[in-house]
Amino acid sequence: MIRDIDLHYKTPQQIAQFQNERLRESIAYLAQHSPFYRRMFSEQGINPAEIQTIDDLQKLPTTTKQDLQLHNADFLCVPATKVVDYVTTSGTLGEPVTFALTESDLQRLAYNEACSFTMAGCTDKDIMQLMTTIDRRFMAGLAYFLGARELGCGVVRVGNGIPELQWDTIRRIGSTACMVVPSFLTRMVEFADANGIDYNSSSLKRAICIGEALRTPEGEFTTLGKRINEKWSSLELFSTYASTEMQTSFTECKAHNGGHIPSDLIIVELLDENNCRVPDGTPGEVTITTIGVEGMPLLRFKTGDMCIRYSEQCSCGRNSARLSSVLGRKGQMIKFKGTTIYPPVLFDILDNIPEVENYVVEVFTNALGTDQIQIRVGSKDHSESFVKRIKDIFRSKVRVAPDIRFESVELISRLQTPPMSRKVVKFFDLRHNN
Repeated sequence: MIRDIDLHYKTPQQIAQFQNERLRESIAYLAQHSPFYRRMFSEQGINPAEIQTIDDLQKLPTTTKQDLQLHNADFLCVPATKVVDYVTTSGTLGEPVTFALTESDLQRLAYNEACSFTMAGCTDKDIMQLMTTIDRRFMAGLAYFLGARELGCGVVRVGNGIPELQWDTIRRIGSTACMVVPSFLTRMVEFADANGIDYNSSSLKRAICIGEALRTPEGEFTTLGKRINEKWSSLELFSTYASTEMQTSFTECKAHNGGHIPSDLIIVELLDENNCRVPDGTPGEVTITTIGVEGMPLLRFKTGDMCIRYSEQCSCGRNSARLSSVLGRKGQMIKFKGTTIYPPVLFDILDNIPEVENYVVEVFTNALGTDQIQIRVGSKDHSESFVKRIKDIFRSKVRVAPDIRFESVELISRLQTPPMSRKVVKFFDLRHNN
């Protein structure tokens, strides 16, 4: 595939020209090799040769997670003998989907993540500590390892959890950067405080964070980001956003003003409920067309993630468009007492209440057929006055107050870590179970 690591710095017109050329190649590849998209073109009466530019994508229907679940094998564009790695999605909004990668796809994955690390300021002089799993059919963990090797970093595969082992590794090896779920950094700080470790003087200076929002769309720290930054000020925090389906990541530069779109690897549209593009500054569903994927490329795939796009030049000098942090998952949107809420908003409020040690958010359909929110809180304080304070905080932030139910911290911890999950789970959507 044709790549251009300097594409970020070219003019918007040059970026668009590059993407239009790659799009035509991708469409021709799908028309020749993809059973799913060949069928779609035929059933919709679409001549693939007429899709010449990004604007022409609007002539095509979108692809959904349900399409992947129902016709998973039909997305494979190569014979099974060319597949060298199988991964699955996390199944956040339904049954997991299998993705098959070729040797070319793994090389693309390595290039993508090396570019992501470079965006965050990493070089071949860094030692990258991986605080994420690389097993359990998890694409991201493999991508981080391949990307760090591609960049020339030293790599330490510690895996997730175990603060003691993480600190011992930093002490022994002198890791300078890490891949991590940001809430785990608070556990690292707690362990360090309890054991006399001066984390602000440690070798670790850069954390590339996944899975949880560090910044608001306006670029300010979320409660979680602020909590980490106030304690561990010598550690620079970078957000990165990716998914298995995209096989691509969007990472902040040092300006910390959204994740840059790697335009040589992916085309991004932000769509409204009617699949029309939304203007910059307006939330829309991230809809992607992959570039250069050989095994299971996707065309106008709706990710379910709601973001905001920024197209003006970044203060770092790059002209590539950027995406905000994920506002929430479209399928997890809650309509509660006339207010539209995404779970990350609830998380940010709860993370800012010191007495709340941990929590899970549950949404279900009540007797009236509308959404109801219950928050199960792990805390030592179970008083009515604390319940009232929590509800008052919610009313001041989002105008409505959910039901509060106290549980033991240990029970909430077990609920957050289901046996087969690769991620901490804080949100349970029970609406479809009623």
